[in-house]
Amino acid sequence: MSSTPPLSRRGALIAGTAALAGGLGLSAGSEAAVRIPENARSRSAALSPEQRAGQCVIHSYPGLTPPASLMSAIKEGRTAGVIFFGENVENLSQIESVIQSMNAAHASSPVKDPLLLMTDQEGGMIRRLPGEPVMSAKDVGASADPHQWADSTGSGAGMNLAGIGMNVNLAPVLDVYREDGDFTDQYERSYSKSAAAVASCGSAFITAQQGAGVAATAKHFPGLGPASASQNTDLRAVTLTTSAATLRSVDEAPYRDAIAAGTELVMLSWAIYTALDSARPAGLSPAVVGELRDRLGYTGVTITDALEAGALQAFGSTSQRAVLAASAGMDLLLCSSRSVSQGDEAVTALSDALASGELDATAFDAAAARVNALRAGL
Repeated sequence: MSSTPPLSRRGALIAGTAALAGGLGLSAGSEAAVRIPENARSRSAALSPEQRAGQCVIHSYPGLTPPASLMSAIKEGRTAGVIFFGENVENLSQIESVIQSMNAAHASSPVKDPLLLMTDQEGGMIRRLPGEPVMSAKDVGASADPHQWADSTGSGAGMNLAGIGMNVNLAPVLDVYREDGDFTDQYERSYSKSAAAVASCGSAFITAQQGAGVAATAKHFPGLGPASASQNTDLRAVTLTTSAATLRSVDEAPYRDAIAAGTELVMLSWAIYTALDSARPAGLSPAVVGELRDRLGYTGVTITDALEAGALQAFGSTSQRAVLAASAGMDLLLCSSRSVSQGDEAVTALSDALASGELDATAFDAAAARVNALRAGL
């Protein structure tokens, strides 16, 4: 099966919107980052190899009804959770019923922490569900009181997701856009050209959303603000030559506030940042993960962008990408091609790499412990 779906994850964001309209820690290699609580060690030892690997994988599925293969993965503890797209949602009652069925299946799993049930509900054009937040990030940033509206949209997103049983939102976007109509601005996903404004709005959104019981995801570290309109990592490789000084003073600046606000997750981008690592996209780069953990002191969960993205064409199959991402220090792998087999392939690859020693077992179990700590707190 091709690892690239007919419709990209970001393309699905826009397609889902059209449907709606019509109806602080250390790097993975450092000692402190891989310290594992004893209860996490015993939990890992009690799991089968594929259950152990599955604690770091998010699955997806096509259409309105989850396939039996996904329900089996949930029941058997071979997945950490599910990402939902517009094609999975007919209305709020329908998706709430689906989530209830997933939770019922999960009750039989040897992993008792809640599933991570997530979607992209950024606001404006980028929504999976009907309802809040209706305002886009750009609307919020241009309002008379951006902080108030960021708080309101974060609260609205949290209550909307929590109301149907979802517990993670892949929002807010912390990209600091550069030019009108560029990659981030064309869909009104950025609050501002000002790093300070993005930081203020993003942290307010995070605090309000997490206050409603839904974990926030700050994205796309270290920032897609410099990307031009055509530099879409879902479709192709993207290389950004922004200096380290600018990345750190502008693009990474909102993440300091997000971390201080307690963001539960940070998503890394698939762009290559030549000033940090000229060879690998951020989510495959130990250097960029280290930038987040060592320089900014982030100790929470890291999550990849879509593992099927066109930006990763040079990095092999789903299996190869999964192992590279985990080796780089990514805690959760987002398999969002709407194919259950993609997630299963990632799980098998991680299990095999742990068995062969290609993946460091201690570092992997530390990643799984961070994920399970997040799950336990939801």
